[in-house]
Order: sequence, then C-alpha cells, then structure tokens
Amino acid sequence: MPAPSIIEQSPIGLFVPVGQDLIFVVSNQTAVANETRVKFVAEVYIGTSVAAVNPSANTPIGTFKTTPNNAGVGMFDLRNVVENYVKADNMAADGSAYKTTVTSDSVRHPVHLIDKFSLNTNLCRYMRVRFSVEYLVGTTVEIDTNTQVNSQGSIIFNGYVKHTDILNKSGNNFGYSTSQFSLINATSEFLTNAPTTQYANLEDYGTMSMFTSTTGLYQIRLNYYDSDNTYLNSDTIARNSASGAWSNPWSANSEKQILHFGCFPGNLQNWASNFKTLVGLGTVQGGYITVTAQNQIVDEISKTYTIKLNCPNGKGYEPIRLCWLNQWGTWDYYTFTQKSIKSTSASGATYNQLAGTWNESLYRPDSYKGGKKAFRVNATEKITMNSDFVTEDEAVIFEELINSPEVYLLKGYEDIVETFFVLNQYVTPVRLLTSSFTKKTIANDKLMQYNFEIEKSKTLRTQAV
Repeated sequence: MPAPSIIEQSPIGLFVPVGQDLIFVVSNQTAVANETRVKFVAEVYIGTSVAAVNPSANTPIGTFKTTPNNAGVGMFDLRNVVENYVKADNMAADGSAYKTTVTSDSVRHPVHLIDKFSLNTNLCRYMRVRFSVEYLVGTTVEIDTNTQVNSQGSIIFNGYVKHTDILNKSGNNFGYSTSQFSLINATSEFLTNAPTTQYANLEDYGTMSMFTSTTGLYQIRLNYYDSDNTYLNSDTIARNSASGAWSNPWSANSEKQILHFGCFPGNLQNWASNFKTLVGLGTVQGGYITVTAQNQIVDEISKTYTIKLNCPNGKGYEPIRLCWLNQWGTWDYYTFTQKSIKSTSASGATYNQLAGTWNESLYRPDSYKGGKKAFRVNATEKITMNSDFVTEDEAVIFEELINSPEVYLLKGYEDIVETFFVLNQYVTPVRLLTSSFTKKTIANDKLMQYNFEIEKSKTLRTQAV
C-alpha cells in the first residue's frame, strides 16, 4: 500500500505574494513504481479564516491533477489559480472611520480617506493545499486517502515579484522572502517601495500599509515638526482588537493580517485635534510629519517615514494628486505641484435632420431645424502634469506608476462634514496615457523632472438627443 506523499518543494515564507511562480513538487515513489494510471492530485483551499483552509472540514476551491514527469514527481504551479482570490482594497473595511463616522455596509468610504486604521478586505487570504495520488483500482480510478499530505498554511496577498527581485532558497524550497516587512526592528519596512521621505500638501490624503501577524505592532507614533525642525506635538494611535491582529498569525482572520493606516495630512485633519490646531496656527506649514511603528514597550519596529509638507505654490498651479496600486498590492501616492494642462476632446455620432415641420398640419420652416446634428457627444478630459524637481529615489515610484493596473485621481481634504455616504467625488479613475518611462540620473540629467499624461476614464455627461 502506498505511503503518504512527500512535498519535496513549496514556496517559502508565511506571507506569499501571488505574482510569482508558486511551485509545489510532490513525490510518492511507491505509487509511481507499482500502480497504473497514476496522477498526483492537488486540492486547493483558500479562505478568510484558518478554519476555512482545513481540508478535513471544507470543500476545495479547485482540484488539479498532473501525471508524474520523467523523474517520477508531480509539479504544480498554482499562481494562475490563487491570484484570482486576492485583489486591491478600494473601500475601507467595516469598523474603520472617516471624520469619526464609523464605516458600515450602508456607510462606506474610500480606503484613502480613513481615520487611523482600517482592516484589509480583499488583499490577503489563507491558503493550504492537500496533495494525494490517484490510480487504477480494479476498473475505476480512485484517490488513495493513505497518500494524502497537507502543505503548511500560507497567507497569500496581492503582490508580485519583479524579474530583478532576488529569490531566496531554503533547502529545496524557494520564493521571495517578505522578511523586510516583518516589523521587528527599526530597519523593517511598510508595504511600499517609495522612499522614506515623501512630500504632500496639507489637504492630501493617503495611507501606508503593513503586516501585523509576524510583528509586535502595538501603535503608530506621529510626530509633528515645523520648518525649523522644532518638535511641535505628537499623536500615538494604538492598534486594538477591532483594527489589528494578534502576534499569532493563526489566531485571527485574514482581514487583520494587513492593516492600512491613514497618515497623510488630509487623514489627520479628519480627526487629529493636535495636528489640526497646528494647521490653524500656521506652525506646521512647511514642516513635516514622522510616522513610526512601535511595539508595546515603545521600541521602534519600523523605519521612520517622513512626510514633508509642501509650502503653497506662489505661481498658483493646481496640484494634481495621483494614487496607484504598487508592487505589494497597497497604495502609493504623489502630488504633482507644477504646471498642469487640462484639455477636453469630444467625439460623437451625427445625423442629418430634415428642415421644417413635416409631421404637422402645415409646413413651417423653423430655423433651428435641418442639417447635420450631433446625436451623441462623448467628451473625455485629459491632464498633463509636471513633477517638481525630484531625487533618484523618488523616480522608483514613477516606474511603478507607469506599470500599475489601477491609477486614480485623488481629491483633497475639505473642512466640511459630508452626509452623502458614497463620497464618490474623492476618487476618480484615470488611465495613464504616458506609455514610456526614461529613468533619469543626477549624473546624466542634473535636475530631474518628470511629466505624465492621464485621461479620466469616465466620459463627461451631457444631454441625450
């Protein structure tokens, strides 16, 4: 009788980005050598809780089979399967807040606008795979339950691995290590490739996101400074059971494994009275905010991220803030503060209208009738934007911008309380028309500036004829 199968190779790590080769190799020498019509079987379990990926109590999302290769093993690449079960978080999760109004199924808002923390809703899931062998028993092909073996549990998330990213190897296993995001010391990172120093206007919204289960994340500390680097005030925002996860990754649902935190000036003006007071006094303008994750004994467990506050542009240029899905499935932001050009282009269907009144008792030559008329007008708005002078580090996020499948135009903070729960005026989907990107360097280009063109995805509305 065949013994349990052996998983010879699997992806490494607890958190596994789905955008990479998710290779599993399974062997069962006894079955391959002694049975007929042998196939290796992979049953994939994906869910939002640990209980949902227990093979003995659930139905798999899919069952896949392969014949042994020349080495007598079965190889599975599950990337195309599992990447369909995670996606970007566009809306904040229930239990978060916007201007202190708690989010629910009937009161929703974009994730970019959150006060403090928000759970993830679509970004990650638990996964486990059960492997077994089927072969011919008498006249039917059956799965031999004695050959079953379960993979270790993983938390898959909506990230991808670039061809230039370094893969790690542990024994036979390989994959991309996400250890830099584990939030265990002052060199750990949030889920972004953006530089640790970013720039924003006082009205700009934005989030940073982080793993929680492999960390001792207890709170986020925000320090506020003026333009002379003088400390002004601070806020600490504790993670709680509603907005965070426990240290054991198998004791909480997947929604608590990655958190979004609203740390940009617009988010802080939603709720942080300390920060809003500084804005009213005019002392924080031109200064900066520092953002750091801390554990329960107030040790820093992340890099310090600095958000420098732009001074008002004396030339009166309208700022254009974009947000886009980054490599790790979370959001990056940039505000274009220099000259921007907006243009509207229209196209539509036409028809030839008869002059006069042909369907009345007498003909009347009405002057507004007749000739070629517009039946429908489809107008789209385009914006050409220019960045300020940037560093080589900032150019990294522009590479991801041009490669991102989701790009949005983001409206800034307004000092009013919106009663319309959809808040649909804040996030506008756009399409990036700029199709090429030339990376600039100080050595070659001295002062570096970039320009991009976007088109609003929705056509401008007009009357129907």
